[in-house]
Amino acid sequence: MASPSKPTAAGRVLAILDTFTDRHDSQTLSSIARRSGLTLPTTHRLVGELTAWGALHRQPDGEYTIGLKVLELGSLAGHRLRLKQLAHPHLHGLHHATNTNIHLSVSVQQDVLYLESMLAPGGAPVTSRFGGRWPMHATATGRVLLAALPPEELDDLLRQPLAAYSPHTDTDPNRLRQLLAEVRQRGVAVAYDQIAVGVIALAAPIVGPHGHPVASVGITAPKDRFTPHQLIPPLVSTAQRISRALNGPEEALPEDRLCTA
Repeated sequence: MASPSKPTAAGRVLAILDTFTDRHDSQTLSSIARRSGLTLPTTHRLVGELTAWGALHRQPDGEYTIGLKVLELGSLAGHRLRLKQLAHPHLHGLHHATNTNIHLSVSVQQDVLYLESMLAPGGAPVTSRFGGRWPMHATATGRVLLAALPPEELDDLLRQPLAAYSPHTDTDPNRLRQLLAEVRQRGVAVAYDQIAVGVIALAAPIVGPHGHPVASVGITAPKDRFTPHQLIPPLVSTAQRISRALNGPEEALPEDRLCTA
């Protein structure tokens, strides 16, 4: 049996950067070493180089966070920034109309990445922020994007270990396939108690120029205060308006492109 290939220098650097997530945005050197799978001496050397370059920042308490250099590079992702700018007024309108948490998400590997997150006072207790990530299978915004994947890509993703974040998180691949079939039929995703108990999450796709979902707009709210019947119409209307803005007036989407039930 062939031995696993040794990580390249670039692979080791990327492994270090990949340890920083929404739930691990400040880490000790030993935490970075453990989560990256690298030895402590190697981690110490690479973290020092990344800090000197500006990719990491060492805080007074000795922990490390992502540095400004990475944020500067991230700002070059023009198409996603354009999406965020176009979507912002529509998301703000949805936020004002529903008084719920509003999210704009795109897919990154097995996760959804938040390009925008607007939180409501007393809203759903789910941690989210700009640049934060959650697994696609456990979020409504992620399920909208999963439902649009080609079957072989979806199979590859569902073969990976799927983490549970509450006692009710759906992690069974067969169950998830059923739920994604419902998303395709309805045009929206509705999920309960996936990240936190007591939360309802809904999402609708934002459709790009070629008719495929390129992002999703989502709502999270306390499930004892809201029902899907209340939230789906303004959610889908918002997704349609963002899709039209993204595609330009000459390619405005017909009203029936997205299902409202």
